[in-house]
Amino acid sequence: CCGTTPEHIAAIARTVAGLPPRVIPAIEPFTRLAGLEPFVITPQTNFVNVGERTNVTGSKRFANLIRGDDYQAALSVALDQVRGGANILDVNMDEGMLDSEAAMTRFLNLIATEPEIARIPIMIDSSKWSVIEAGLKCVQGKAIVNSISLKEGEADFLAKAHKIREYGAGMVVMAFDEQGQAETVERKLQIAKRAYKLLTETVGVNPQDIIFDPNVLAIATGMEEHNEFAKAFIEATRLIKEHCPGSRVSGGISNLSFSFRGNDLVREAIHSAFLFHAIKAGLDMGIVNAGQLVVYEDIPKELLEHVEDVLFNRRPDATERLVTLADQVKGKGKEREHDLGWRDAPVEDRLKHALVHGMVDFIEVDAEEARLKYGRPLSVIEGPLMAGMSVVGDLFGAGKMFLPQVVKSARAMKRAVAHLEPFMAAEKSTQRVQGKVLLATVKGDVHDIGKNIVGVVLGCNSYEVIDLGVMVSCDKILQTAVERKVDVIGLSGLITPSLDEMTFVAKEMQRRKMNLPLLIGGATTSKKHTAVKIGPHYEQEVVHVLDASRAVNTVASLIDPKQRPDFAQANRVEQERLRVQHANQRERKILPLVEARARRHKLPFTEAEIAVPTFTGRKVIEDMPLSELRPYIDWRFFFSAWEMKGDVPAIFEDKAQGKAARELYDQANELLDRIAKEKLLVASGVYGFWPAASEGDDLVLYQDTAREQEIARFPMLRQQGDRGAGEHSSSLADFVAPKEAGIVDYMGAFAVTAGLGADELAKKFERDNDDYNAILVKALADRLAEAFAEYLHERVRAEWYAQGEKLSREDLVAEKYRGIRPALGYPACPDHTDKEGLFTLLQAREIGMDLTEHLAMTPAASVSGLYLGHPQSHYFSVGVIGRDQVEDYAKRKGMTIKEVERWLQSTLSYDPA
Repeated sequence: CCGTTPEHIAAIARTVAGLPPRVIPAIEPFTRLAGLEPFVITPQTNFVNVGERTNVTGSKRFANLIRGDDYQAALSVALDQVRGGANILDVNMDEGMLDSEAAMTRFLNLIATEPEIARIPIMIDSSKWSVIEAGLKCVQGKAIVNSISLKEGEADFLAKAHKIREYGAGMVVMAFDEQGQAETVERKLQIAKRAYKLLTETVGVNPQDIIFDPNVLAIATGMEEHNEFAKAFIEATRLIKEHCPGSRVSGGISNLSFSFRGNDLVREAIHSAFLFHAIKAGLDMGIVNAGQLVVYEDIPKELLEHVEDVLFNRRPDATERLVTLADQVKGKGKEREHDLGWRDAPVEDRLKHALVHGMVDFIEVDAEEARLKYGRPLSVIEGPLMAGMSVVGDLFGAGKMFLPQVVKSARAMKRAVAHLEPFMAAEKSTQRVQGKVLLATVKGDVHDIGKNIVGVVLGCNSYEVIDLGVMVSCDKILQTAVERKVDVIGLSGLITPSLDEMTFVAKEMQRRKMNLPLLIGGATTSKKHTAVKIGPHYEQEVVHVLDASRAVNTVASLIDPKQRPDFAQANRVEQERLRVQHANQRERKILPLVEARARRHKLPFTEAEIAVPTFTGRKVIEDMPLSELRPYIDWRFFFSAWEMKGDVPAIFEDKAQGKAARELYDQANELLDRIAKEKLLVASGVYGFWPAASEGDDLVLYQDTAREQEIARFPMLRQQGDRGAGEHSSSLADFVAPKEAGIVDYMGAFAVTAGLGADELAKKFERDNDDYNAILVKALADRLAEAFAEYLHERVRAEWYAQGEKLSREDLVAEKYRGIRPALGYPACPDHTDKEGLFTLLQAREIGMDLTEHLAMTPAASVSGLYLGHPQSHYFSVGVIGRDQVEDYAKRKGMTIKEVERWLQSTLSYDPA
């Protein structure tokens, strides 16, 4: 209370300390966790996926990145997990050669700077308490500790639990005690009840913060004592939920099927059947991605019987029978794809099968048979076809289908509807839809892969999608919305200037007094930006949509008059929280520009650091053979475009998504073969080297080594966030020798595209109702452009400072080479306006490239940037900047402060208003 004395406070503290631990009278059925955003597990929550690839003991790639001190690349592993659908991120740094405490601290602090990652809860995973505590000291939100147990006795258990509670985290409790690991139902329940009683009554832990892991152990090992392990876990889960109310249960599902490594068909069946029964028993979460788990009902009856015989130990020879069957079915995964037994089913079942599996070979034939049977084409669409797509929507919503599969399902649906449309026109009948959604990439932007995928997914769920394409003006968007009487408007964009255009659209919707919900999506958008920069300008709902998997529920909530008020209120509350958080973050210390410049990198510039390129000036590469670019493709980002995660070949071994990834990869390469053979895409590029110097924070290029005739100048920005004493405030200008040093340094620049012809080819597929291949073309063109940039950088290094360089594909992906190629408009140089100077320097328009009014490159599958060769040059993010740097930068650019603030709005530490 106000006015109390220190002595009074001390007396209250002594009194409270003497009270018995609080007893919770009523247990809520919710587990509340949080990163930057709250994550609530309710009785209605689907199975919660824990991302495990940020674990040095479980991911060789992540371990190599951490050991190699490449934390930025390691951060991308975390980002892939989040974009791949992880609800919680497990972080483990237990490795003998690591300073695990320091590694955990550094990585979690880095995660805190990336809102897309930091939004989800963190699971701090370690067998060392010092590492767990190091993580607890720096993690945001409400985390989970993985794990504690009774194996060191009650005193140790209670001490750790008290600490975890003080830090406000949840905790995973393993089924271990002083006697060892629990294997039977009785032991698992006994340990859980003992731990639950200690935690709730002695420590005062909320039951919702307790997550029991009753140990998923391998079955079918040939050892009789292992035969009850699966059954014991399932039964223990049911009993723990009954005897430890409010608690959660988790498990590492992949442990179960180790005996069948290499036999994906059997492992999928084991995991699916086990999860089917374990989730019914109360399993809440675990380390498994259910995306490519076979649907329980689709497991062949004979295989399911054998699997469940093992799971429930129903017969003494269960293991031997499953092993025998496993040998018989091994490798039959592909045979299943070509099995035509489904053609004997009724036409309704055939249509459902074709839609769920994305098969188009018989779709028109079956649609015609159904039309003759039902009498009206509309009855076919609203009957068996919509029933099939409803199954697709349910499977996708439950995480049991991946985007590539959903897009193929949509292709099959479109083919069927296209066959039926002439008959519908003759009858003058129209299909009933859930609602109308207008989608558009905003003016000045040409990127649309994500938007197209969202459109396909909405179409699969009975929404009419009006896609206006790319570079669509505000007036056309709003006029079409009114004319077509749409229910929702969705805006997309990739480059940062698109954010400004989205804000303009919101303001114009407010001016026109529109009442339609507005969806915001795209790679550079975020919940925070939507809340801070767009939402305040429009009084109706403005909702950020992270990915295609979230779009359907969002649109459904906004269109349904019963759901809309509660959804809108929750969205407004969350956006207000983000605005307050943003305002508080602005308060953090920004160094004066003069002090930031004093902290610049003072690098050596000697003959060892400066090399002379083999030529100066500009070179053009016309019609680059695609066969030479294919080895440089980084498939991680191809899969990421389809909301999958992983790299080749590891992703094919992934228990969850391996099969779908292999199918997507094979079909992508088939299309690449055709593209190369028929020359359907053209790749061209231009690059060059020039004498250069830094002048303050500017990078200056010259005609020749006399450095008297300036041909290009690129003003750079400098980090101003106070990162602590001894830390540099970086600028790209630091990596080029200052002119006053009297040393001739060099810089390079490049622009490449692999998208010449991509739009035309995609439109051809779209005319054939083949959205799958239309999206595939654009995704491949993007990857080829990035591959071109990687190939050219390797060539540039050989022509400049790294002759004879020999690197593996893995080394190239990990960027284990000297020098960087920062792209203008991205974190180290976030101003897109420098692209004009770059295109002029390179004469890039001569090879078919161009810039939109918002400085997006065309074709969309294009990459450009600078080359810096100093051995200590590295990538970084400028972060937020102060007004003093904005004023200085405006003078150097010859722009007004208002213009600079517009182009750099996402980097400002202050509100220009």
